[in-house]
Amino acid sequence: MAAETAGGVSGAPACLCVLCGLPAAGKSTLARNIVTAAAQRGWRAGVVPYDDLIPEQAFQTRVEEDGVTLQETHTEWKLHRQAVLRCIEQFLEKPQVLAELPSSCQINKAAWERCVQALLWPEALNCSQAERAPLLLLLDDNFYYPSMRYEVYQLARKYSLGFCQVYLQCDLESCIRRNQSRSAPIPTEVIVEMVKRLESPNPQKNSWETSSISLNTTDNLSDRDVQRVMELISSALSNPLSPAEDNTEQKEADRLKCATSVVHQTDQACRRHISEAMKTARENQLLPELMRSLAAQLNESKATFLHNLRTQLLQEASFTQDEDIDMERVVKRAMDVFDRDTKEILLRIINENK
Repeated sequence: MAAETAGGVSGAPACLCVLCGLPAAGKSTLARNIVTAAAQRGWRAGVVPYDDLIPEQAFQTRVEEDGVTLQETHTEWKLHRQAVLRCIEQFLEKPQVLAELPSSCQINKAAWERCVQALLWPEALNCSQAERAPLLLLLDDNFYYPSMRYEVYQLARKYSLGFCQVYLQCDLESCIRRNQSRSAPIPTEVIVEMVKRLESPNPQKNSWETSSISLNTTDNLSDRDVQRVMELISSALSNPLSPAEDNTEQKEADRLKCATSVVHQTDQACRRHISEAMKTARENQLLPELMRSLAAQLNESKATFLHNLRTQLLQEASFTQDEDIDMERVVKRAMDVFDRDTKEILLRIINENK
């Protein structure tokens, strides 16, 4: 399908629906309910579960010196996420071609084929009906940064598809409890860390997030919740995006890109400062329990600091394109603040050791 062809696969209306929220917030349960509701309307609907598509090793962490910090392998993980979007794009262009995945995809091929197989020829429809039936792809992932969701929006706009977002809001305790009941639970600390990073859709700040709703999933999903999502998707199908460039949206995208880069560089610098602080603590022969307390306080301080830094950068009107700012200066200014906080924590712990 050519990029300029509006309306989705084979000219039928199509929609990319982002399901975002904490692990165990209920995204997969909602997706199953939406697929059932879509089938009742004669739509072709499928789920794109990132956890199934991206191999487990992409989420591996490594322990730094002394077991102080867990660092995610962000680079490889990001490449896999981009591979999922490339596969979706290839399906939009050539829906009948399942086997010819890009060689660089590095995603679970069997899982991908399961995602799209039901979209091609649902048993309830013949070929001609299927080609005309609305197409719905539900992207099931945490999508905790706006930049992750914006990539899906860009894809929808490129192919003039509908686009919408559903944020599943669930309290931390419920997510942890549900996760622990799973056959393969993720570490609780991963969920706790994600709470600090998660940025829910904000139409007031990001105009491209206008077509978004929030569901409280602390309790069980209701029929009304499913109905609200179906109404949102119906509206998105009826109002596909235009591929025309919009300066406001481009500036927002540039701001996201710059903020992500600054936060990443600052994160690396923070880790070095924490490592130096831990070295100083060892030289002062801190008791083991104080060493553990120091590590926990420093990492908590870093997480809060980076979250606040990212929020501040996204709110600064002057913070837009790479060439307009001195990235090194911004990082250095941020690190001056973090260095002061780190020294205060270190001094307090050392005094406790006396």
